[in-house]
Amino acid sequence: MQLFIDTYGTYVHVKDEMFEIRIPEEENKKEYRKHHFAAKKVTSILMPKSAALSTDAIILALKYNVDIVFVDFDGHPIGRVWHSKLGSTTRIRKAQLIASMNVEGVKWIKEWIGEKMTNQIEFIKDLKKHRSSLSNYMDDKIEKIENLHISLSLLEAEKVHEIAETIRGLEGTSGRLYFETLSFVLPQDHQFKGRSSRPAKDPFNAFLNYGYGMLYGKIEKALIIAGVDPYLGFLHRDDYNQLSMVYDFIEPYRIYTDRVVLRLFTGKKVNKSHTDPITNGFTLNKEGKELLVNAYNQFMDIDTIRHRGRNQTRSNAIQMDAHTFANTLIEKELKE
Repeated sequence: MQLFIDTYGTYVHVKDEMFEIRIPEEENKKEYRKHHFAAKKVTSILMPKSAALSTDAIILALKYNVDIVFVDFDGHPIGRVWHSKLGSTTRIRKAQLIASMNVEGVKWIKEWIGEKMTNQIEFIKDLKKHRSSLSNYMDDKIEKIENLHISLSLLEAEKVHEIAETIRGLEGTSGRLYFETLSFVLPQDHQFKGRSSRPAKDPFNAFLNYGYGMLYGKIEKALIIAGVDPYLGFLHRDDYNQLSMVYDFIEPYRIYTDRVVLRLFTGKKVNKSHTDPITNGFTLNKEGKELLVNAYNQFMDIDTIRHRGRNQTRSNAIQMDAHTFANTLIEKELKE
């Protein structure tokens, strides 16, 4: 369970080994509604601005391995409170550094970007099932993305930087075709002109951006637990304070946010009351964030999928994949 604190003046503290959330009443700010959550059932707490938590709540979160994430207005993590006992990660991070400079990094990047393209193709195929009148349009997009996937699979190099620009070009073209398709299936008043972020140029991208922000936090947590350095990437640059590996590893899982957001729009759950206009764009307001967070949590932490022979939530599947990645790095190092 993920707790999202989205009301101004909310206070998180502890009562009887449970998180107590005190939310001020609209009519009387001195009155509070109280909600209680067992710490062992909470996986993370998202904290935007204008909310507070006690040191007791932080200690309880550390005790039960609950991730506390501070997020900005767009849902992107800007900091987190995390326990210090992650175990030995030296071998994993050493192997990760070596992989970033050889063909192993090439293999992983091709796999992650390739899976992203496959997910895009499968999503378009799903959309096509209920839109027979758009078959020709969607078949054309599917074929073009499949060709890009083939081009990606044929790339060879000893180091990622040798083919990095080509990979970005193939990925960018695939993304443009994919988002053109998503826009095409939306009601006309919600159609958009490509991806945009900070600011989002339209409500659909505002929802996408916030959803990706939540996903970034989930990916970073999964990598940290697995012992992987979130700052040491293969394709994305290792700039100062840049979560390069998070941006690499997230690619196959962006489809989760895409599916949640498109379902909200095609299901006519979204209206003008969920976003606010800002300079040159749009942002989610409290109602919009609540709508998205509830749908996202259901999709990620309650609904299950078949993954590696077991029924898993999507969050658990991501964590399993992060551990597999870390273990593969170590096994590769031992063989060499």
